[in-house]
Amino acid sequence: MTYVLLAIGSTLVYASPLIFAALGGVISERSGVVNIGLEGMMTIGACLAVAGAYYTGNPWTGFLCGGLAGAALALLHAFASVSLNADQTISGVAINLIGAGLALFLARMFFDGATQTPPVPNKMPRILSGLFPEGGNEQVKLAFNQDAAVLLAFASVAILWFFLYRTKWGLRVRSVGEHPAAAETVGVNVRLIRYVCVLVSGLLAGFGGATMSLSVVSLFTPTIISGHGYIALAAVIFGRWTPHGAFGACLIFGFAQVLVILLGGGAMKVDSTILSLIPYVLTLGILVLMRGKIIAPKADGVPYERGA
Repeated sequence: MTYVLLAIGSTLVYASPLIFAALGGVISERSGVVNIGLEGMMTIGACLAVAGAYYTGNPWTGFLCGGLAGAALALLHAFASVSLNADQTISGVAINLIGAGLALFLARMFFDGATQTPPVPNKMPRILSGLFPEGGNEQVKLAFNQDAAVLLAFASVAILWFFLYRTKWGLRVRSVGEHPAAAETVGVNVRLIRYVCVLVSGLLAGFGGATMSLSVVSLFTPTIISGHGYIALAAVIFGRWTPHGAFGACLIFGFAQVLVILLGGGAMKVDSTILSLIPYVLTLGILVLMRGKIIAPKADGVPYERGA
């Protein structure tokens, strides 16, 4: 039972950065802009979240800094993809390279030349502590007394689902991702919606990076993200470009991360190099199995030229 509760709690923790980033991918691609740059946005978010939390002593300030850093990088992607009609895949790859390089530069600038930062003084708070009485089951606390970033990730799924499927603004986002020309004929500003959605995508990806550096660990290293942005992108596809689908995929990938820890620390003594491949092999396997069974929004990745 202890291992089960440990696996549940750890899955929630490791899935939360992926959830934020995957939701960012969902809203961007629903508007018709492919965002392969989630990795870079998460990386810069993780770096500046630690810098903000370290210098202010407030993890919420750091969390916000991480989100804004991701949004700032997303602005470059939006400018290239929406304003300049550049190839969205190439732009996303460039964003990943910029994000990784800029994060290292800023880490050295803020922390006296070090690429691995000191631990932050305070991690994200556990706001549900009052619900668990003193002397209660410690394993239950470990599984369900999650910190605020994890709870925000779960709440974001419901918020984005409601926005996309229960509001007129969500309908406009989906229409822009399916038939932008038809949407514009009824007065929808296609470029504005795509700009906003890409910026929100970057904000959420930055929150994902901040969750990784302020909740999962308490510092920034150059390898802290190490492919999580790509896994989040796979979760978007596996989840059929829906918030709830991406959420379920992130839980699966989060459990894969936990499996690495459980097998590595258990009696099996599996080689750590092999174990580290599990999340990525699982990602590739799922994408192969889903081949031909998923349909992206029709205008996803297609630059829009007014009047064309």
